[in-house]
Order: sequence, then structure tokens, then C-alpha cells
Amino acid sequence: MTPDLPTTPDIDRALGFTIPARHARGRVVRVGPALDAILTAHAYPPAIEKLLADALTLTALVGATLKDPAAQLTLQTQTQAGVVTLLVCDYRGGELRGYVQYDADRLAEAPADPTLFALFGQGYLAITFDLATTGERYQGIVPLDGESLAQAVESYFYQSEQIPTLVRTGLSKDADGRCVAGGLLLQHLPEGEDGRERLHTRLDHPEWDHVAALGSTMGADELADPGIALEALVWRLFNEEDEVRVLASTPLVRGCRCSVDHVRSVLEKFPAEERRAMADDDGVIAVDCAFCSTVFPLRLDDPASV
Repeated sequence: MTPDLPTTPDIDRALGFTIPARHARGRVVRVGPALDAILTAHAYPPAIEKLLADALTLTALVGATLKDPAAQLTLQTQTQAGVVTLLVCDYRGGELRGYVQYDADRLAEAPADPTLFALFGQGYLAITFDLATTGERYQGIVPLDGESLAQAVESYFYQSEQIPTLVRTGLSKDADGRCVAGGLLLQHLPEGEDGRERLHTRLDHPEWDHVAALGSTMGADELADPGIALEALVWRLFNEEDEVRVLASTPLVRGCRCSVDHVRSVLEKFPAEERRAMADDDGVIAVDCAFCSTVFPLRLDDPASV
């Protein structure tokens, strides 16, 4: 039986699943209000809005694979003379945040729907995992030489972790012009060892070929349609499998971690002379959070401030 359609929009949620017989796992995500809150904080032009929406969807997909709720996943680009000078997103415990810095003059000279190369030039994507429980931190960097950020994420997992991966994303706008995005991540997991060969790295593995072929049929419009339950997306792809295990879902929210206390603790690390140089004529240090555009005014003469 097909899963029931949701009576309310299925949105701002990540859902995990496994296909035991195929040695595969996956995630589907859909973000709406959380995504819109991040995008509207900066009033990005369409090309940058689309780029950041895609990056945040990928961040949610990869971040939702973390088992430690205190762990953090950071996705960041590096560029050489690109239109985009910095893109950074992170995920922690279902909380998403991200922002983009770009050259407005160069963007105005670019096509209305610029390619990845037009935005980044010779760019690179860095994916960093910070594991709170163990204190481990590891990072992989791959070139942005494909057609999409999704392809770069696929390359990261294959090159850095030897895990065959398929990623799909989709973006739409609702009747009020608000962005809705969705994504699918599929991965082939190890099934054992044969001598020194890790079986899941084989390019011609029939189980992975089957899963990837099915995943490739998922449409961008389906991923970004809040009227289709995430469980229904999984069912559409894998309803002929003997067993698909659906895991607990994770709610997604905008989660900027800025606060007065955090800003104060950062300022306290600067010598008093440098703090005075930061203040305006009224003795106020205005700290602007790049992620959410919130301005925190702290007074020099307020002992509770700095």
C-alpha cells in the first residue's frame, strides 16, 4: 500500500532509512520555513539564493547521518577569484545555518543562471566533521569541477571515505514565493572484507548499481514537494525491496548560535585598548552576526557587557 499523503505539509524534517539486503543506507530531507528564515535574513539575489538553498539542503543530508547529536558538520567552499568569495553552512543536532559572501559587481556581469564554474572559478569544497563525544575532527577537500555542489559531495565520499554515494536535490517556491528544497542521499555500506579489498568500493557491485539506478529516477520536483511525505518518497523508490527500515526522523530548524553571552565572551579576549578602538563615538561596539544578520550592541561602560 502506498503511504498516505500528509494532511499537513511534510517539511523541515530529515528521515533516515536502510535497505539491509542491499547494504545501503539513505536520507531524505525537506526544508521550508527553516530555509526561508536563513535566506530572507540577507535578501540574496536569485542566483545566490539558489546556491545557498542547495548548499543548506546538502548540509542537512550529510549532517543528518551523524549519530552524535552534539557533533557538527561544516560545508565550506574555497575559491580563487570567483564571484562567490565564501560559502559556509553547518549542521548540529538538526540546527542549520549558513551564509554567502559574494562580489555583487561580478555577479551582475554573470549570466542569470550561472554555472558552478562561473560562481567559483577554480573552487574547492571542504567538508568537516567535528565529533563532540570523541573530540575527533576530520576534513576532506574536493575540487568544484562538476556541474553541481551535489556532485562535489559525491566525490568527497568516494575519494575521502571510499563510499559510493548518490545525491539528488530539488528546489521550488510556494505560492508566496518562499523557498522549499528537498534532497536524497544514498550510500553503499561495507558488507565485509575479501583479503585486503573493501567490497563496497567496487564500481561494478550489482547491489549498489541497483540502488543507484533506482535513486536516479527521483525527480527534483518530488523532492521539493511538501505535499509528498518523506516516507512516500522512500516507498516510491524501493517498494519492491524485501525490507526497508525507516529510522527515526529529525526535525530541522534554523539554528544560529549567536547570543549576547557568546559575543561578550569573544570581545573579552581582546585587550581593553583594542575594544576601545572597536567602539563608536557613543562607546558602543556593534557586533553583526554574519549568519543571521542580528546586531549585538555592547557598551564599553557597562560592566555586564565587556
